[in-house]
Amino acid sequence: MAMALSAFKSRFPWWGGDLQTLRDTLRLPKLPPDRGVPVPVQLPCGGALLAFHDPHPKPLALVLLLHGLGGSSDREGLRRMGLALQANGFAVLRLNLRGAGKGRALAPGSYAALCNQDLAPVLAVGRGLAAGKPLVGVGISLGGTILLNACLDPGLNIDGKSCLDALVCTSSPLDLGLCSASIERPRNRIYQHWLVKRLVQQTLEDPVGINEHERHALRKVRTIRDFDEAITAPRWGYSNAAAYYKAASPIHKLSELKVPSLLLQALDDPWVTASTAQRLRDEQTCPSLKVVLTPNGGHNGFHGKGDDPLACWGDRFTAQWLKAVLLDQPFSDRLPID
Repeated sequence: MAMALSAFKSRFPWWGGDLQTLRDTLRLPKLPPDRGVPVPVQLPCGGALLAFHDPHPKPLALVLLLHGLGGSSDREGLRRMGLALQANGFAVLRLNLRGAGKGRALAPGSYAALCNQDLAPVLAVGRGLAAGKPLVGVGISLGGTILLNACLDPGLNIDGKSCLDALVCTSSPLDLGLCSASIERPRNRIYQHWLVKRLVQQTLEDPVGINEHERHALRKVRTIRDFDEAITAPRWGYSNAAAYYKAASPIHKLSELKVPSLLLQALDDPWVTASTAQRLRDEQTCPSLKVVLTPNGGHNGFHGKGDDPLACWGDRFTAQWLKAVLLDQPFSDRLPID
């Protein structure tokens, strides 16, 4: 029998893309205490990343779970996703990217959408924790972009196979330049201010400090593009933000994707325009990528009817899709949309 959920329907009072996006900020979900086991991951260049392992007694697979821009391993939406995955039979490894969350003090610098050299040791640790079970990925927003880029890197392949056995990306930008332009729209000024404030603060808390040029540049940062121009691009070896966006946008290489992957995107996402995902769905140029579009859901919202405190519709859909792929069960061709 095909596995499927009922169609996504926004629940009162979280109607519209903005309220869906802000739900976890306006009303924090009541989650149990964080019991994750700290797992430091040593980096070849020195320092370490910090992950948290949420085990399962008989896991179907280990999920490498990545946060988005300005996030961390203990953000409410990411933790709730982890709990939903555990409830569906998965062990979870929640990673703090370079410079994020509780791992800020362990490594200098900051993360980027293309940071495969940082992910390589994480993937090795993940394979060890998986103990022969599949290693799959779930990325929220920019976290999905990062995992897509890793799957598209032949240097991270293992025995000719992708570094992950399956992948889910929720509200993930595929074209960084287009996404940057979207977040710069006047209607998104409050979102952008919040994101820039978090990114600047993470940068200023660098354990080895920042140079005077970066400090001066940060004073002028007003947009995500400004930040990428001043910090992300030069730190990761790009001449400017435009060069970084081009190199780190997976849209240019998706035809090479081999791992079974899902992109879940809402048409009313106020941050990431859905036009790229719509084109991929309509043109079907990437057979390995399943694109699911919902009319509503905001940016990584998907708070729907029938939710419980430990799982929203998007969390449950992610877990069900991964189970269907790993158990080689058909997933309903009738996509769960209104």
